[in-house]
Amino acid sequence: MGGFTQQIKSVYWPETRMSMHLALPICGAQLAQAGMSVVDVMMTGRHDATSLAAVSVGSSLWMPLMLFMTGTLMGLTPIVAHLLGGKRNEAIRPAVHQALWVALLLGAIAAVLLWSAIMPIFELMSVPPAVASQSAAYLSAVAFGMPGIALFQALRAFSDGMNHTRPALWISLVGLSVNIPANYLLIYGGDGLVDLFGAWVPTSLQQLPALGAFGCGIATALSMWTMALAMAYYTRRGSTYKSVAIWQKLTPPQWLGIRELVVVGVPIGVAIFVEVTLFTLIALFIASFGEVTVGAHQIALSFTSILFMLPLSLSMALTVRVGNTLGQQRLALARKVAWNGIVISVIIAAINSLVLWVSAEPVIALYTSNSEIQALALSIIALAVIFQLSDSLQVNLAGALRGYKDTRIVMVITVLSYWIVGLGGGHWLGSYGVGEVAPLGVHGYWIGLIAGLSTAALLLGWRLQRISIRE
Repeated sequence: MGGFTQQIKSVYWPETRMSMHLALPICGAQLAQAGMSVVDVMMTGRHDATSLAAVSVGSSLWMPLMLFMTGTLMGLTPIVAHLLGGKRNEAIRPAVHQALWVALLLGAIAAVLLWSAIMPIFELMSVPPAVASQSAAYLSAVAFGMPGIALFQALRAFSDGMNHTRPALWISLVGLSVNIPANYLLIYGGDGLVDLFGAWVPTSLQQLPALGAFGCGIATALSMWTMALAMAYYTRRGSTYKSVAIWQKLTPPQWLGIRELVVVGVPIGVAIFVEVTLFTLIALFIASFGEVTVGAHQIALSFTSILFMLPLSLSMALTVRVGNTLGQQRLALARKVAWNGIVISVIIAAINSLVLWVSAEPVIALYTSNSEIQALALSIIALAVIFQLSDSLQVNLAGALRGYKDTRIVMVITVLSYWIVGLGGGHWLGSYGVGEVAPLGVHGYWIGLIAGLSTAALLLGWRLQRISIRE
């Protein structure tokens, strides 16, 4: 007993503090970036309904592209963490440079897709012409920012791998601080400034046109490039990065370095893309159930997504800590670090479940005053309370496995669990029922989510157990 207590004091408690020290700034950065989307919706919604619809439809297209790029570039984090742990600092700079080349390529491809492939998609989706026109203009502006956000994500992955997660928080807040005034100026134009400041607005500014959704796209692109340039400046000047000096001399593209990043990163990008499409497809299937069901589903999803930020951030911190320890060739300690993170994730899941259960009614009331939507959302959140454990477990097990650079198996498990068990099972229960049981509607889809996330947690737990012993 005394030996176990000593182990807690010497290993597990310091590791818990380190993991949370890394995770909390990541969580803040995630919330700040999510805040930009909230601001876009709020401001375009106040402009007119068409602009709001255009931004909403457009976001559903560029966000998955950005998340795929982010996931792919996250492959740099365990690479840097391994090199840092092994004191191979001289190898970090070329690894980061290969990620920057990949980021530029991915950003350029995303931009071209947003410029060239949008209208055919809108025609296929039967988007109303007025909404399609404004959304295409919005996306044409956002496209200019895609290389910028890709560069930011690459530099953020480098900084995270260096055990330095706070810059992403501060720079995300800088991006938000640019996004809000730029949105106001470009969406509402001179009339908006007059409404806000009255006669103090110079005549030249009063003549600015209101650009609506297009202005929102310009503001988004400005924020993206602001974050990229700020991150580049910080990684050049920050004392934490002096031992690496990534801006001293640019390494040309090297196939081996790019291949390592692609092998580690693309499965992460695919796994994130699969998760995003899971919720997108569920939303499309639920749309046929009526406005009340759609509203209740979106409220429950929005609330649970906010709480999910902390488990997600812990998983990203766990990737860094496991990678660092493996780089030091301390395999037994890496196993302890990984499973300590899983225990923390269970505690966080218990707290999230309690918060959901206690605060569901007042929080739902903030979203809507419709009693039907409130009642249905409350019943959905009762199901969401159940899957907090499996959701927190699966994302942190995946984070630990990424620290081992074991990303392809994570991708396979994610695809099978999310699409076949989660989406397939949910669609069957929601739309067809089972035997004598009638279709369960939206509740069937959420039961499918519980089953999918639980399957992922079990399979990822099995994989971590195997690889941590083998390593």
